[in-house]
Amino acid sequence: MALTKHNRKTVADLRALKGKRQLTMLFVDTPDEAAAAAAAGIDLLSIIEPVWSPAMREVAGDCFVQVGLIYGQHCTYEDYLRAAHAGIITGGDAFYCAGSLGTITKLAAEGIPVVGHVGLIPARATWTGGFKAVGKTAAQAIAVFEHVKALEAAGAIGAEIEVVPARVATEISKRTSLILLSMGAGAGADAQYLFAEDVLGYSRGHQPRHAKVYRNFRAEYDRLQRERIAAFKEFRADVETGAYPEDKHTVPIADAEFDAFMTALEK
Repeated sequence: MALTKHNRKTVADLRALKGKRQLTMLFVDTPDEAAAAAAAGIDLLSIIEPVWSPAMREVAGDCFVQVGLIYGQHCTYEDYLRAAHAGIITGGDAFYCAGSLGTITKLAAEGIPVVGHVGLIPARATWTGGFKAVGKTAAQAIAVFEHVKALEAAGAIGAEIEVVPARVATEISKRTSLILLSMGAGAGADAQYLFAEDVLGYSRGHQPRHAKVYRNFRAEYDRLQRERIAAFKEFRADVETGAYPEDKHTVPIADAEFDAFMTALEK
């Protein structure tokens, strides 16, 4: 599939915007969501490997896309390198990597734009006490800052900064060249990052403090599921009563041809 050239932002563009305006970022996992984000003028998208494809690149339009390399599915530097190069071929603009600083250093040395993760890192939450805020003590806040500086030294272009106190994130952002993508870390970072499923209101289970719901898609999806069940029940009933198929649903044959067919069968 040929890729259309889009006028999307580059790493240099994002760096030039640091401190000048807040960027918008969404995690999307369907072509419809990616297309809607592009139409709405969203700056950045996060799309994980299993759903990243040339078709997703096409519908993402002018959005800068961070392709998520899944921690645990990739183990060695070579795993990440192969996945990143495959993502580049497909049109990825940057690559999320929760791997080690050594891995990030090697990827960056290959000229691959890498985005790290600080604060609450879901894949490593056991080290910071589970799924809760990180940086609420001075010691924790300094540790987050040191992690940011280590990513900077490793050659990363940015970092997701998740569930860190807003004042802490603001001060860290002032002291790093990294593009900081705030997920629950306040407006002092460089981009505001939410999941499309939270924005659209169809996520289930625990909803994080930083999520903001703009639509109630869950109610619509629930309604559509009830309609699916009702339609399937009606289909089953039609088959059982003989109401389906009707003549209009089948292929006709001329009487003369059918008679000739029957004669041939009888021979």
